[in-house]
Amino acid sequence: MDITLANKKQAWLHAIRLRTLPLALSSILMGSFLAAYNQSFRWDVFLLAALTTVFLQILSNLANDYGDSVHGADSQKRQGPIRAVQSGVISLAEMKKAMILLSSLSLTSGLVLLYIALQDWKLFALFLALGILAIIAAITYTSGKKPYGYAGLGDLSVFIFFGLLGVSGTYFLHALTFDWVILLPAVSLGLFSTAVLNINNIRDIESDSMAGKKSIPVRIGKKAALIYNWILILGGNISIIIFAFSGNQFWALAPILISPLMIKVGFGVSEGKDARAIDPFLKKMAISTLLWVIVFGSAWFIFN
Repeated sequence: MDITLANKKQAWLHAIRLRTLPLALSSILMGSFLAAYNQSFRWDVFLLAALTTVFLQILSNLANDYGDSVHGADSQKRQGPIRAVQSGVISLAEMKKAMILLSSLSLTSGLVLLYIALQDWKLFALFLALGILAIIAAITYTSGKKPYGYAGLGDLSVFIFFGLLGVSGTYFLHALTFDWVILLPAVSLGLFSTAVLNINNIRDIESDSMAGKKSIPVRIGKKAALIYNWILILGGNISIIIFAFSGNQFWALAPILISPLMIKVGFGVSEGKDARAIDPFLKKMAISTLLWVIVFGSAWFIFN
């Protein structure tokens, strides 16, 4: 991509990657909508959970910029959007300081969230451990001596943190109880979020392969990765259909209205010949996921 970064302000905005934030907030919205469905919604929990998630996502993006530059994935041969450290506008030392700042903000916001949501010290300790694990996961995806993203474990991490933990954890902080049925919407969010990462990795398959980053597309090849992408998109929609029929909650079928947008993304990625053609579908899949969640919540408000 022939994009240049003119100054530090532009470079920092590029490093933050604002287009990833809607996806990060999707799991918080879904968990909060499910809590509202069970009459357990709390505005303070929602706002603090959203703030903490935004901090964590920005931290992950900065760490990804830092780590890929250190490990060589963001070389001059990379065809995706230019990275801030790769451009030379932001130094490794500056990026590291920003990562420390975002880690502190994430931890502080998370502690306030747990303080106002939980009264049981055992639950507080459990969620604090999960929060610290989320911070570590955000940093070590591409940073450190053995980044797990380079071993092809990014998909599993995204599925867990953006899906299972993101949705069910948010729900629990609202309701202080757990319902196994909410795992179905959580699976949907996890699969859609993994699809976004998979599209990113399909785009970067050549540069990742040269840098030794063994993402799923690098491991299984582009053709199989495209099939995997369809499984993620269709699987997420099937999961919400099961949720709707499992409790005769047919209003929950409303998000299927967004599936044509996701299918269009699937075809776009499958037909994309190079990184330039595939890159726009990252944003489209993330926005489609957010719309999917909003339609889910809107349907509940309308029909209940």
